[in-house]
Amino acid sequence: MDFINSIPTHMDFEGQARAEKLSRIIITLFGVVGLTWGYIIQQFSQTVYILGAGFVLAALLTIPPWPLYRKKSLNWQAVRTSDGQHKENTKKGKKK
Repeated sequence: MDFINSIPTHMDFEGQARAEKLSRIIITLFGVVGLTWGYIIQQFSQTVYILGAGFVLAALLTIPPWPLYRKKSLNWQAVRTSDGQHKENTKKGKKK
């Protein structure tokens, strides 16, 4: 269970922007190529297949939180208690 909990599941804000831009580029490129190829051979189904392949490729490259999307993480402030003292952010049961 520790292995599953150790898998990173987050992206930073710049990584989200990079993933969105990359997915738009891939889908647009595959759409243009698919439309052109489908027009040349007069088969709309080929356009749909190529666009579907672009969608699958974009999904594989942008949905998982790959390390290139986690380069600039945010430094969060420490939690303050009611008396104004900083409290360390630790989880129960975890050893440092």
